[in-house]
Amino acid sequence: MNKTIRRASVFTLLLVLALLVRATWVQFYEGRALADSPNNRRNAIETYAAPLGNIVVAGAAVTGSARTAGGDLAYRRTYTDGPLYAAVTGYASQSYAPTQLEGVYADLLNGTDPRLRTVMDTVTDRRADPGTVVTTIDPDVQKAAYRALGDKKGAAVAIDPATGRVLAVVSTPSYDPSALTDAGTAGAAWKKLTGDPDKPLTNRALRQPLPPGSTFKLVVAAAALENGLYDSVDERTDSQDPYTLPGTTTVLRNENPSAPCENASIRVALQYSCNNVFAHLAVRLGQDEIKKTADRFGFDDRTQDIPVRAYPSVYPTGMDAAQTALTGIGQFDVTATPLQMAMVSAALANGGELVAPHMVSRVTDGGGDVLADLDGQATTTRVVSERTAEQLRSAMRTVVEDGTGTNARIPGAEVGGKTGTAQHGENNSETPYAWFTSYGASGDRQVAVAVVVEQSDAARSEVSGNGLAAPVAKAVMEAALKS
Repeated sequence: MNKTIRRASVFTLLLVLALLVRATWVQFYEGRALADSPNNRRNAIETYAAPLGNIVVAGAAVTGSARTAGGDLAYRRTYTDGPLYAAVTGYASQSYAPTQLEGVYADLLNGTDPRLRTVMDTVTDRRADPGTVVTTIDPDVQKAAYRALGDKKGAAVAIDPATGRVLAVVSTPSYDPSALTDAGTAGAAWKKLTGDPDKPLTNRALRQPLPPGSTFKLVVAAAALENGLYDSVDERTDSQDPYTLPGTTTVLRNENPSAPCENASIRVALQYSCNNVFAHLAVRLGQDEIKKTADRFGFDDRTQDIPVRAYPSVYPTGMDAAQTALTGIGQFDVTATPLQMAMVSAALANGGELVAPHMVSRVTDGGGDVLADLDGQATTTRVVSERTAEQLRSAMRTVVEDGTGTNARIPGAEVGGKTGTAQHGENNSETPYAWFTSYGASGDRQVAVAVVVEQSDAARSEVSGNGLAAPVAKAVMEAALKS
C-alpha cells in the first residue's frame, strides 16, 4: 500500500476513534448535565406538556394550569391572588428557574418525583400524575398582614408557637407571579421587576436580614437571665445613663432622655427600650455568651429550611468591647430576618421551647396519599428555661400595656412585644428600619409575629417600631386569634 495512503488511513481512523470517544463521553458522562441544563428546551416542553400539581392554602389551590394558545409548550402556570401569596409560592416560569415552593417541590409538581411513579408508570414510561403541596398558611392571617403592610416596603411573618406552623409570610411590595409564567411575555415582565429599585422579587420575610435594633434586646435579656447575671427581670441593674462605650469617648444615649433608665431593671429597660442597660449587659456577658443564646434561637443557622431556604441571621464575633456593646442594642453587625425575630417571640411564648417553623404541612401524590408529613417531623429545641421565658413574657406584656409598644394592644387578649428602630445607612443617613416582634394569646389560640417596615410615607421623625410596625403586628395577631 502506498505510504501516503497508509498515513491518511491511520489519521482517519484516529479521527473516528476520537469522535467515538467524544460521543461516548457526552452520552454517558455529560448526558445528565445536558439534559438538566436550563437551556435545554426539551425540559420546558416536558414540564409544561400537562397541568402541574397545585399548592394549596386552607383546602383551596392558589395555583393552577391553563392551556396555551399554541406552540410547543402546552400549558402555563396560573395563580389565584398571586401578589398575596407570592412570598409563599414563588413562581414557575416557562423561561426562568422556579422559586420558593414552586422551586423546592418542582419535581413533585411536574410529576417527575420518583415517589410518584407507580408500577404501571414504570412499565409504560408514562410521567406520573403530579403531587400536591399543602401549606400551613392561614388565608385570613396572610390577608391581614398583606393589607396592613399596604404600600409600605417591609415584611411580616406569623408562627403558631406550639406547632411551628407558619401562618403567614408576606413581603411588600409584592408582584404577580402570573406575569412570569408565559415564555412569550416573561422577558418584559422580568426586566421590569428586576429593574424596580424596590426589588419586589426579594422575599424580605425570609431572605433579607437587616439590623433588628432593639428587638434584639430580648435575646440579650434572655442571655443575662440564663447566665445568672440577674435572678429576676425586676432586679435593678448597675447601668449608668448615659453610657460611654468602653475604650471610647462615644456616649450612647436613650431615645427618651427622661425615661428612668439609670440602673433600670430588665423589665423597665425593655419597657422604655433603654440602650444603656443592654449595652452594659452585652459587655458584662461578652460576645461568646450572647452568641450562644442567639444561636439557640436560630441565629447563624445556614441550613434553615421551612422548606424554602431562609438566609441566616447573624450575631458577629471578633469584636472589641465597644462593638459588643452596640450588639446589645441590635446594631453593629447584628442582622435578622422577620422569620428569625418571630422565632424569638415564638420560643418565649412556648415556654422557652422552639418548634422548628415550617410552612408546608404535607405533600401528597396524585391520588391524595401522603408522601411526607412535615407537621409530624417538626423538631423541638429547648432555648431558654421555662422560668426565663415566663419572666420575659411578663416584661413583654409591660412593653405593650405601658411602654413603647402600646399600639399592639388587643382588648381581651394577652399581648407582649418589643419595639425596635434600627439605624440605616452611613451615620444613620437613611430612614431607619421600624421593627416589632410579639406574641398574642386568647383562649387556646396563640401566635408569634414579627414585622419590619423598611420604608413608608411617614416622616423620618415619625418612624418607630410602635408607630409603623406594631399596628401591622396587631392586625396579624387579631386575625390569628379569631380564625
